[in-house]
Amino acid sequence: MEETGVPGVQRRRLTSGAFFAGAGGLAIGFYHAGFAPVFFNEIDRKAAQTFSYNFPSATAFVCPIQELTAQHIRDASARDAEDLDVMIGGPPCQGFSINAPVRSDSDPRNSLFRHYARIVLEGLRPKFIVMENVPGLMSLDEGKTLHAVIAAFAQAGYRVTFHILNSAHYGVAEERWRLFFIGTRLAEVDLSFPVPTHYSFQRPNFTGGRSHTFTYAVRNVIQPFLADDFLLPPVSVAEAISDLPAIPMGGGADEMDYSLLPQSSYQRTLRQDAQRLYNHECAAVSPINIERMHYVKPGGSWRDIPHAILPKGMQRAHRSDHTKRYGRLDPSGVSGTILTKCDPHWGTFFHYEQDRVISVREAARIQSFPDWFRFTGSKSDQYRQVGNAVPPLLAQAIAEHIYGLLQKNEIGEDAGGTTSYGTNVSYRICYSLRFRKADASGVAIGHKSDGDIGEFVKV
Repeated sequence: MEETGVPGVQRRRLTSGAFFAGAGGLAIGFYHAGFAPVFFNEIDRKAAQTFSYNFPSATAFVCPIQELTAQHIRDASARDAEDLDVMIGGPPCQGFSINAPVRSDSDPRNSLFRHYARIVLEGLRPKFIVMENVPGLMSLDEGKTLHAVIAAFAQAGYRVTFHILNSAHYGVAEERWRLFFIGTRLAEVDLSFPVPTHYSFQRPNFTGGRSHTFTYAVRNVIQPFLADDFLLPPVSVAEAISDLPAIPMGGGADEMDYSLLPQSSYQRTLRQDAQRLYNHECAAVSPINIERMHYVKPGGSWRDIPHAILPKGMQRAHRSDHTKRYGRLDPSGVSGTILTKCDPHWGTFFHYEQDRVISVREAARIQSFPDWFRFTGSKSDQYRQVGNAVPPLLAQAIAEHIYGLLQKNEIGEDAGGTTSYGTNVSYRICYSLRFRKADASGVAIGHKSDGDIGEFVKV
């Protein structure tokens, strides 16, 4: 058993496995809710190196998921068929995204979820499955892909429900809408999702935005509070990154000292007992973009830039177009979605008071990565790993909810679990389990030497 930080409440260490693991955003959240990662699969060697660096005890399968079988996983990681508590993963989302140049059900990336279900059907029988993707999956091929996902897991013996969640509603300093599937083979479990703890302002203007989101957590900027409101205000950009040292354009260091104490509870949560700061380096930008950013005020965008020095294509743009391009972050606001490149032509990535784009660590802070988590590879590799990840605090909210469902299934109503209200929502008992370190009974966080990716399993 493991202490939770709640007097008289202990948790036993559970286990997770990950497909399409990326650098480990989902895995971090589940780890801090009590699920130790025992294996992961990722085709991108650079992302796999980061995962393995931070979770060296997890068996790594660096290969296309098409080449992986349940037997490979059981043999290499010594897992019995039915002792895994949860399987997590987010198949590539580019083919589902409404921003994709062409969306087609014939895109081979759009069928990779079937291999997730195939491995479960072959005999890897976790108690729960969690799958994440972009909301655009719901509208692809008139909803046929959505139903295909549910049918694939149903064939494997899992009941599945889905919902679209916004990371800002779970205390992340970022508006990021993602579609989640939760499934279980446990007959007595009443499937549901964790309810929001924070409100935000971005409206879900996509298929499923009204019917499959927590709409009461989307507020009007003019009048955000409701009577008897139990939701907290959104976490701001300044609350996420104001304690990080000032660095020059294109500067910073892969490792440095902190210069300030934490300035907010969010910063204290993510820093915990970290002694050194990692990945606080930023990309350089061209001289013309340096000139452009001088004109952009906090919360502003390309509209602040003189017409003569705008990119040629944007000189023809309407004022209502490309609303986030060449933007400077608003310190009192919530960040938009962190992308795989902090390129000013892509969105709002200028620091709110320093004339530069945000660093890898600042992007990771906004995404809610803890400071102990170190990204490996080149700077562009690190930005991509951050932008592709599920925010760990959002993942942790889902993980704590599933932990509660598991407890209820095993021992009935429990003070350390979840109190359900109907089949679609639940109220999480919010004791502090944020970013706990593992003890000897779990997977200890340990770092290998730079460049040491560990032993990967060939299949």
